[in-house]
Amino acid sequence: CSSMDGQESWPEIEKASKEKRRELVLQGAVIDEKISSNGGLCSAIYSLKLLNYLEIIQCPSLTEIHGDIQNLTTLTSLILCRNKLSSIPKTIGNLKSLKVLDISVNNLNALPEEITQLSDLNTLNVSCNNIESLPDGLCHCTKLSTINISKNDITRFPDDFYRLDLLSTVIASENAIEELSGDVLKLSALKVLDLSNNKLSDIPYELSDCSKLKEINFKGNKLKDKRLEKMVNGCQTKSILDYLRAGGRGKGKGSKQADGDGDKADGGRNAEKTQTKKQRKQKKKTEEDEVDELNRLVVKVLHVSDNPGAFTVKVANELKDVRPYLVCCVVRGMNFRSGNALKRFLVAQTKLHDDLCGKRTTATIATHDMQLLKGPLMYDARTPPMLKIVPLGRKEMTAVELMRQLQLEAEDQRKQRKRQNVSGLHKYLQLLDGKELYPCLVDAEDHVISFPPITNSERTKIRKTTKELFLEVTSSTSLQICKDVMDALIVKMAELNKFTFEHREEAGSEGESDSPPVPASDGTTSGELVIQQVRTVDPDGNLKVVYPSKTDLCTDVGDLNVIW
Repeated sequence: CSSMDGQESWPEIEKASKEKRRELVLQGAVIDEKISSNGGLCSAIYSLKLLNYLEIIQCPSLTEIHGDIQNLTTLTSLILCRNKLSSIPKTIGNLKSLKVLDISVNNLNALPEEITQLSDLNTLNVSCNNIESLPDGLCHCTKLSTINISKNDITRFPDDFYRLDLLSTVIASENAIEELSGDVLKLSALKVLDLSNNKLSDIPYELSDCSKLKEINFKGNKLKDKRLEKMVNGCQTKSILDYLRAGGRGKGKGSKQADGDGDKADGGRNAEKTQTKKQRKQKKKTEEDEVDELNRLVVKVLHVSDNPGAFTVKVANELKDVRPYLVCCVVRGMNFRSGNALKRFLVAQTKLHDDLCGKRTTATIATHDMQLLKGPLMYDARTPPMLKIVPLGRKEMTAVELMRQLQLEAEDQRKQRKRQNVSGLHKYLQLLDGKELYPCLVDAEDHVISFPPITNSERTKIRKTTKELFLEVTSSTSLQICKDVMDALIVKMAELNKFTFEHREEAGSEGESDSPPVPASDGTTSGELVIQQVRTVDPDGNLKVVYPSKTDLCTDVGDLNVIW
């Protein structure tokens, strides 16, 4: 740092300047301590004018960014998530080359209007803040493709929001949005729309005119059309769009078409009304019954007491200050053999990791082939040199060797100019910074089968032939987080299994609609899941938690029919 500001020099910044680096990543406890000691970021960072990529994350002491950020005119990616920023400087509008801006998980109450001057911006993530409104003029960000505004206090979309021609992904869950305008049809590139857990009362029929739309989520909204409310909680996107396209319950296109048919004689019309009223009533009842049946995602729970051979996981006391929370269960009935069923499941797991699990910072999911496990299991804490694992897709190594290898790979990725950020497991290395002990799940033969939040073991990897799954969710935050994530995972598995069953894909291919469904892992073709309870106990055998319990998998989690 310059001597004028009296701050200590930061070797990370000096190195970036000396080597004329185009990427700089600052994160974790060490950097946070420097920010705290220096009263903010070292001012020399704003002189690194060659930077294309700047990432400063997980620094609670970082409460503001200086206006001199405008000096970094070649920045294409600015990642400032998981800090305590209370504002963003107006000068950010001068970063004309910026394509990716991530300021999620901070303490922001508002966004500067100058953000709308970022004409090259294609990805904007402002999730997990306290933002009440989006700035007018977003339409000037003509290249904006992905926007995530979830978990804020936003009540409406600005009027010009619907003029973003290239917008393909909108994540706006957990806000207070009261209306989705019929102008949504102008978003011709829209593929993903998540408005779950808002305050919507209607869904415009115009949404069905978004021809590229593949995934929608309106769960958790109290809709006036109760049938539609049931559908959004349980049906696939296509069914919901078909319902909207048909006009719903006397609304939208359907009613317009009916209103236009006014050339019949009054007598004939009245007679037809009398005749069709009963038919409509009967049809409505039949359709509602069908929708109820469609929505039913059946999950049976087998009690520990009913299964003497049920799995038990013992939790070591040393995990108290490492990663103390764990819930597990066994799932039967998933069909991975059909088509892309396994791929869809892995994609869904990744999405849960990114969203509900906060990129593995709040919780981590691990899945295992139950038939490859040897119980009982032990959830343990070990020093890095003593933790040996066969990571997915790699040979056996210690945690020290794995972390070193991942760090080297991450550094190689950053040196490639075409790679602006690290990917894969490399994204999670900082989650274990400063830990003297690492958490791990160990089988009866002392094989480490899971090393959260980094990786699972190749020994228990799930495949298309997997018949039973052992699921685990761990967290350093709370037990309830583990339960919430496991609930969401099981609901998603039920949805995916139902989709697989209904679409009748062929094993190992995309499938053909006329081919018979491949039997599920339990030999049935119903799509029904069976969940076996798993107990976790302390070293003395005292019960810590059993999952699922009667307070888990509640009816407000999706549209789930749980049979106890």
